Amino acid sequence: MDGHLIVLLSIAAVWLAAGVVADGLPRLDRARALRRRTGWLLALSVAGLALTATVLVAGTISGGDTPVDRAAGQLPLVAVPALAVAACTVRRVRRLRAGAGAFTAAPETPAPYGLRAAAGHPLIGLPVQVTALATLPGLLRAGGLDLSAGNGVTGVTLILGGLAVLAIGVRHGLRHNRLAERTLPGTRPALAGVPGSSAAAGSLHV
Repeated sequence: MDGHLIVLLSIAAVWLAAGVVADGLPRLDRARALRRRTGWLLALSVAGLALTATVLVAGTISGGDTPVDRAAGQLPLVAVPALAVAACTVRRVRRLRAGAGAFTAAPETPAPYGLRAAAGHPLIGLPVQVTALATLPGLLRAGGLDLSAGNGVTGVTLILGGLAVLAIGVRHGLRHNRLAERTLPGTRPALAGVPGSSAAAGSLHV
């Protein structure tokens, strides 16, 4: 296996793992589990950003024909959603982890719907999953598929990619709205035994 393909596979694996973790956050109904998984997501996101930035910078500085240089040539598309992860997702995940930590005094403390809505916010899951999706063209090119051969592959790839991004965004938006509606007054009983839970949770769901 070519060295640059190994580098690209490593980066794609980290982003894919981060996307899977982000997708499962809103389904967690225990505050301690939510805090633990947000820690995983934070670590994976930072690792993905570090790997992507390192390869891009090394390829820019070197300008040769090493595996890292060839891998860097396949990553410009990844840089755009990765910037969104750095600017939006990391900050929100840190806030979410801190919010979940306020409810972890008891192991089985339920996660308020405000926290789960915050976990399902599109700016948490969408940038990470789009970044994972953006690694696919580079992997295909590194694997020998010429996406610019003029045989219709490029157009089909762009259409499928656009539809995938749209579907991911709509799914996250609908799930976030559904969870956020449950935080409205009168739609959910207060969390027993956790003073001030409504205010703390409500501050995170937008």
